Amino acid sequence: MAAEIVNPRSDGNSGADAGSAPDGAFDPAFALHRGGKMAIQATVPVRNKDDLSLAYTPGVAKVCSAIAEQPELVHDYTWKSQVVAVVTDGTAVLGLGDIGPEASLPVMEGKAILFKQFGGVDAVPIALGTTDTDEIIETVVRMAPSFGGVNLEDISAPRCFEIERRLQERLDIPVFHDDQHGTAVVTLAALRNAAKLTDRSLGQLRAVISGAGAAGVAIAKILIEAGIGDVAVCDRKGVVSTDRGDLTDVKREVAGFTNKGRLTGSLEDALDGADVFIGVSGGTVPEEAVAKMAKDSLIFAMANPTPEIHPDIAHKYAAVVATGRSDFPNQINNVLAFPGIFAGAMQVRASQITEGMKLAAAEALAAVVADELSADGVIPSPFDERVAPAVTAAVAAAARAEGVARR
Repeated sequence: MAAEIVNPRSDGNSGADAGSAPDGAFDPAFALHRGGKMAIQATVPVRNKDDLSLAYTPGVAKVCSAIAEQPELVHDYTWKSQVVAVVTDGTAVLGLGDIGPEASLPVMEGKAILFKQFGGVDAVPIALGTTDTDEIIETVVRMAPSFGGVNLEDISAPRCFEIERRLQERLDIPVFHDDQHGTAVVTLAALRNAAKLTDRSLGQLRAVISGAGAAGVAIAKILIEAGIGDVAVCDRKGVVSTDRGDLTDVKREVAGFTNKGRLTGSLEDALDGADVFIGVSGGTVPEEAVAKMAKDSLIFAMANPTPEIHPDIAHKYAAVVATGRSDFPNQINNVLAFPGIFAGAMQVRASQITEGMKLAAAEALAAVVADELSADGVIPSPFDERVAPAVTAAVAAAARAEGVARR
């Protein structure tokens, strides 16, 4: 009741502005968001003075003293082991770009409720008022005692790579940039099944990735780890190759482990004879370039809201088509990955999320629908209740196998 007094919602038709957008017109999106999409809820009652004395002083002092003597008890007697910080600086929000921390909060709240809905993991949205790499790292390090994991969200490249790497080096809890690894895990899962559906293995495929940002780099890495035949990454200037002198440090690293075929030239050049297109960049790929891809090609055009290759065009040439949109089949949706990955990692109190854990998540996700594959069904629905348990179990097992589990 107190929360309703402080920040009343307008879920019904009460109040003059119930469901109103800033311009005064009714909009269901504004109606749903009024007052925010989440709240903190107690798990114990405070009904009388006895409850109060246990939940707060003096009872709480016993627990504090025990944790001070044995710090690992914090996992047993606080929410730490089951709560994730969803951290952003608002510089790369969905398809909106650099809109700032306040404007990013609706997305971060949304991420937090997806953690709870699909993985049973509590999450707290944290939008930082800085874009400085060092300041972000120091802030998260100082907040870390309150959390069992850190989900970095919507932080622009190339800073996101350094921020994730340095945080993982300094913290003993999982740090996971979902724009990179969530996308990569789901893409790999769908590609495994698409290859199986067309009677091929990953090792027989040559892929071309359009986009050398956070998602593109992570997808390239996980595909190499999974054993794809070859993959070339393209940016606005064409194929990221070792003979280019204009590469950033990250792209230079990418050039070193991709493109065994030593392709050069444009994205369109690279697509000639390619088995797989993966789009995480936006823009439009000409139909004539799509037509030059190999027979039974696999097209994952994942830009939102406008895929790089429209499904109507892609279906003319491809055996399997996937997008990032919910209104087409085979949606590559990060919600299939991150809730279960964090749930599995935190279940065993993992100190980090390793490459092996990501690969295990992709394999488990693919296996959910492996016996019921179709051209329109190479990846499960986010609402498939088998997904989170399968990913959680696989990640927990992989953490134990890799020696990063602490229970």
